[in-house]
Amino acid sequence: MPPRALLHAIAAGRRHCVGRRSDGTVVAAGHDGAGECRVAPWREVIAVAAGNVHAFSNTGRSHTVGLQADGTVLATGWNAHGQCETGAWRDVVAVAAGAAHTLGLRADGTVLATGSNRDGQVEVSGWAGLREEHR
Repeated sequence: MPPRALLHAIAAGRRHCVGRRSDGTVVAAGHDGAGECRVAPWREVIAVAAGNVHAFSNTGRSHTVGLQADGTVLATGWNAHGQCETGAWRDVVAVAAGAAHTLGLRADGTVLATGSNRDGQVEVSGWAGLREEHR
């Protein structure tokens, strides 16, 4: 990895991991059975997240999420519950990935969610006034 492309963020799924380089590109390693490591074309990414399927399912399927500098969200990998359906998301400032769902925090403090709602994990429409914490 060239010195100007050092890793600035990392995320781990059950059987894969991803890293965001300082130049905005993304690298991935590990199991790619559902395309979760197909991040080579991603550019201008400022944050990454990796979801995974419950350890006891032993499916190895998971997904990867990338937040771009323009506030849009990329997602690849296992999409059985729509957890990669982030193409219409805008003005996002932070992302998170669960086993079968994806969350995005918008600049206005509202939260977007997509994917499985088996346990109510995407029922976030009433969430407002949230802000990303910078450390």
